[in-house]
Amino acid sequence: MNDEPFRGREPLHVTVWDEATPGAPRAVLVHGTMSWGTHCFAGQRPLAEMFRLELVDRRGFGDSPDIERSDYTVDAEDVCQLLGHGAHLVGHSYGAAAVMLAASAHPEAVQSLTLIEPSPLRTAAGHPVVAAALERIRASFGGVEEGLSPEDHLRRSTEPYGLPMPETTPRLLRAARSAMRERPVWDAQLPLGPLAKATMPKTVINGTWETAHPDYREFTGNALVACGEYLAEMIGARHVRVRGADHTPHQDRPDEVNAVLTRMWQS
Repeated sequence: MNDEPFRGREPLHVTVWDEATPGAPRAVLVHGTMSWGTHCFAGQRPLAEMFRLELVDRRGFGDSPDIERSDYTVDAEDVCQLLGHGAHLVGHSYGAAAVMLAASAHPEAVQSLTLIEPSPLRTAAGHPVVAAALERIRASFGGVEEGLSPEDHLRRSTEPYGLPMPETTPRLLRAARSAMRERPVWDAQLPLGPLAKATMPKTVINGTWETAHPDYREFTGNALVACGEYLAEMIGARHVRVRGADHTPHQDRPDEVNAVLTRMWQS
């Protein structure tokens, strides 16, 4: 990665959960959109008894500095800075693009790679389900409507798909504001060759989506599962499906996902 743009930026906020013995394995976890580190990965808190968890707040989210436009390539540069001499990497949704790029740039520093519901759909656009979803998403979220408020953006991202409108806290509204301006991750076409060659253990985790609202499953769920299957095959990763979960399996079924992560990090 090019480190030049990073040098002028304010440091990220990273929450550390570490109740393990000194020298325990490190894991850097990167959240998706409209979220932040401790919110996205609250269900992984018990893992801090065995591992050092470093929960990133991407720029514009949580307690990290503002950024004019959130961008997965900028996030990847930040993750590269955090890797140090080595860590396990986990990325959810938008965050999966960042950790994929970081792992491609510095495979020697990545002890394992876990992608949870990765959403760079264009990378798998050869799949007809993914291609159709890309057209729908581009039509619905291709540009920010003039005068649209963060609260309106939250509403149009939830209620049409049978999801409840969340409580509009200041932190969530800030996350929605940043999400409105971020570089679309669904149009990210990431190079998979470096990850396919990398020898670290790799896992892709998807929900099964059978309990999700049908409109939500039709709009994005089926495409995310197809994208996860494609990425797993292309980079040589294990593909795990978590029953009773949709886009947040690590939140919906934390015990199951934590068991997967524990096996990865102890191997």
